[in-house]
Amino acid sequence: MPTGQVPWWAEYFDSRYLTEFDPLLSAERSRREVARLRTLLGELPDGARVLDLGCGQGRHANLLAEAGFAVTGLDYSADLLALAAGAARPLGRRSPTYRRGDMRRLPAAWTRRFDAVVNLFTSFGFFDRAEEDAAVLAQVARVLRPGGLLVWHGGSRDGVVARFLGRDWWLADDGTMVGHERTFDPLSGFLAIRTTWRGRRGGGERTHRIRLYTATRLAELCAAVGLVVEEAFDGWADRPLRRRSSEMLLVARKD
Repeated sequence: MPTGQVPWWAEYFDSRYLTEFDPLLSAERSRREVARLRTLLGELPDGARVLDLGCGQGRHANLLAEAGFAVTGLDYSADLLALAAGAARPLGRRSPTYRRGDMRRLPAAWTRRFDAVVNLFTSFGFFDRAEEDAAVLAQVARVLRPGGLLVWHGGSRDGVVARFLGRDWWLADDGTMVGHERTFDPLSGFLAIRTTWRGRRGGGERTHRIRLYTATRLAELCAAVGLVVEEAFDGWADRPLRRRSSEMLLVARKD
């Protein structure tokens, strides 16, 4: 990235992002996903400490807090954190603690603090260099207590490439037409998405990109920092990851 250029992820996660991914952010879907998380985290006691890394607008963090976990949410987007905190107010003392920060550099005071870390909805692979993704996993390992769990959810490179969808479009709840055009670079592993939108308030376009991983490579990166991947699922479904799964959910445990 040229010196002085702002990375895409520093500005992308705003109200436009919420409109863009509107079909995937429903309250019903969020509750189904958190129900699955509660099953995966079932061994943890009430009040266990959970870090939602890349928590966004708090759609998982607030529900996990409602379920009895002591939740901390970290995100870089001030816009989404404000929405998360606002939505958490009815929870009172059970509300998550929200903090703005960079997942590559978590607070030193968090060392061995958490019983579980969740990283969901492809909140990974944003950075220019693959070493930075590895640094995120090293931070996760540092803030987990021994025996703690990482639940990671995102795109599966194998499945995305096998069922590659170059273009699609949909209508958001506010009447905005949103379109995605995708390209994939097999050398870097980057999936680039150009978003175009048209609605009552006008239109525009912007681009973001995410580095996709195979389950094998993620398991290797996890192992390098002391996280052992124990299970791999076909996205949120309770069935094993398959070659053509476009999403994957991995459960790793800290040695």
